[in-house]
Amino acid sequence: MGSASGQNTKLNADKPTFEDLQSPTYTGPGKQKNFKPKEWLEVEAKINIAGGAASKGKVCEKLTVKWYVAVKNPEKIGTHFILTKDVEHMNIPYDEDIWISVYLSPVSIKRLTGSDRPGKNSVEAVSYEVLVNGVKVAEETSSARFKVGWWNNPGDKATKNDSVPLLNKAETPFRAMWWDRYAEVNESRGR
Repeated sequence: MGSASGQNTKLNADKPTFEDLQSPTYTGPGKQKNFKPKEWLEVEAKINIAGGAASKGKVCEKLTVKWYVAVKNPEKIGTHFILTKDVEHMNIPYDEDIWISVYLSPVSIKRLTGSDRPGKNSVEAVSYEVLVNGVKVAEETSSARFKVGWWNNPGDKATKNDSVPLLNKAETPFRAMWWDRYAEVNESRGR
């Protein structure tokens, strides 16, 4: 196994996107329960760590993604809440497209917005930074209006909100879905 060193790491990163995603339904043995699936907010981005010829068969042992999500504050027009989450990933293949993600639950969306409407309509911007061994190797944002680094200087238009958590994929009902698409979450550190 190999690991990316950080300063020499070349990482291609796409702009983050966000979509509403219905709660999955599962069927199995026993009595099925009746419920109406609600909408989650899924935020994701594609990354690719360039490893070159020397990396064949090796993986980047770990990297950290710092997520920043700006959600409209319905009680004060023109302002937003800042949600953050650090997710540590492990065993990321070199020279392969892989996705990173975070999620906002239906109850969290309702708590922030007061509405059962899907979360996509409430999001102003999504951004992330990728660190390998503590060294920032990439950063992207979804909105031209929200320049990279907006979370460091929010001004009076933003309030950090720690009461509503962003969740890594392993903390959601999507945990086992699309397994090979996403970077593996280090569950001992990704919470």
